[in-house]
Amino acid sequence: MSNAIDYPLTVYYDASCPLCRTEIATMKARDAQDRLALVDCSPVDFSDDACTLQGVTRDELMARIHARDAAGRWLRGIDVFAAVYRAAGLTWIARVYELRWLRPLLDRAYPWVADHRQALSRLGLARMFRYLAPGADAGACAARTCALPASREDCR
Repeated sequence: MSNAIDYPLTVYYDASCPLCRTEIATMKARDAQDRLALVDCSPVDFSDDACTLQGVTRDELMARIHARDAAGRWLRGIDVFAAVYRAAGLTWIARVYELRWLRPLLDRAYPWVADHRQALSRLGLARMFRYLAPGADAGACAARTCALPASREDCR
């Protein structure tokens, strides 16, 4: 699967979800070759010509992660994560997502995670991404310099 990806990869993700936002921002922080283009599909007025032409709705994008490679091929779910982690230089994690014997389990588990991502965010699951890109706090830090949050709600 990984050899079939033509980068850059446009990743459609839910930035209203702290878990999603943190994971994608962490991967972008590690994206040394600038192979990831990020698109937040969470605004209610979201519109994208590439999606419309392919019949991909905002509801579908919000339900499960999607990506489109430079050749126009669409990826969904676990395939997106494999491609994103590969672009971020975390090939060992990408290989785990690509393991044939593990895919049936991952393909069953991902919809549950996606459906419960807000609750998982409230449990603090997003914090684990700090270990993948030390110093890259998703959304709060830039160039390894962090600003204090504007309100207590910004601290998650």
